[in-house]
Amino acid sequence: MSAWWSEQAGTMIGAFGGAGVGVVGGIFGAVAGTLASRGRARRFVLGVHATLFIAGALSLVAGLVALASGQPYHVWYPLVLLGGIPTLVFGFLWPAMRQRYIQAEQRALAAEEIRRG
Repeated sequence: MSAWWSEQAGTMIGAFGGAGVGVVGGIFGAVAGTLASRGRARRFVLGVHATLFIAGALSLVAGLVALASGQPYHVWYPLVLLGGIPTLVFGFLWPAMRQRYIQAEQRALAAEEIRRG
């Protein structure tokens, strides 16, 4: 079986893909943390969160398929790394993100109750 891509392409996929995942994850984390704590854009934030998780999981599966099919290190490793990190990060942060929205909703309800007297 021939490699899916060259060693140089694998290096570029790992380098630029890793930088891209890091930048997207950092920007999303800042935006999501700000919006979630204020209870804003719930569907958008949770939708993007789920999309990034699914994209990571698909990359992880592709990497595991490449590993199982005997592809060389420079093919499967970038896929596993670029998929494994977002899958773990976004998977573990899902309950915390939902909890932030629940807390914001509870604060809004408490504030409304205080306003009513």
